Amino acid sequence: MKDYSIVRIGNEYVVQAGEKSVLKTSSRRMAARLINDATGLLEQQPAPSTAADASITCDVSDMSDAPKVP
Repeated sequence: MKDYSIVRIGNEYVVQAGEKSVLKTSSRRMAARLINDATGLLEQQPAPSTAADASITCDVSDMSDAPKVP
């Protein structure tokens, strides 16, 4: 995350990405740690997909006795 800031508002710290608030915590140290973790996750390569991975589809076979919408 290149464009972020940690702003103190009252007793809480708000992490902002650009001008958008994305996280609120009570500790500046925790905010910095979470930003570091998020940066590491964003830099990881996605796991290669396999043919065994299921795609998201609707199984209409179980909906045969579902009520019909008029």
